[in-house]
Amino acid sequence: MLLVVSSAALEQTGHSLYAGQEEREIKSLSTEEIESYLSGDGMGLAKAAELNHYPGPKHVLDWAEKLRLAEKQLARTKEIYQAMHQETVALGKLIVEKERMLNGLFAGRKIDRRQLESLVFEIAALQGKLRATHLTAHLEMRGVLLPEQIVKYDALRGYESNQRHDSSHHP
Repeated sequence: MLLVVSSAALEQTGHSLYAGQEEREIKSLSTEEIESYLSGDGMGLAKAAELNHYPGPKHVLDWAEKLRLAEKQLARTKEIYQAMHQETVALGKLIVEKERMLNGLFAGRKIDRRQLESLVFEIAALQGKLRATHLTAHLEMRGVLLPEQIVKYDALRGYESNQRHDSSHHP
């Protein structure tokens, strides 16, 4: 309801929700989004895993002591995180680069339908690969942790405690 009222108020004043964004370097991305892409941040891309008891390697590393990871678990978690991080940073750079190209073509009034579709489809494919990379890391972590560690992880992250865990995905 508040959103509808806010949107209606903006429309009455003639201002767009995009007002102020025309000053951005890449119009379609905020500074925070660019930084997140370039640093390999999760940006909520792995919620389907995270909120269904598939821990993320970065957070497992953050909570390693409280989760009482064995040396082997810690080493494997670091491997999963490093591989994920390397891949997501590379993909993030490509996404920002493609968004910059798209923005430049529009800004220079040099874009045609073929270029538009090509770049948009490339960006979408990269975003899909980025999400799959984050989700895959969560999937791999499920096989590293014991069921009780996953329950502890969820509790540390503030998730509900009435969880169903399938032990077939654990070592």
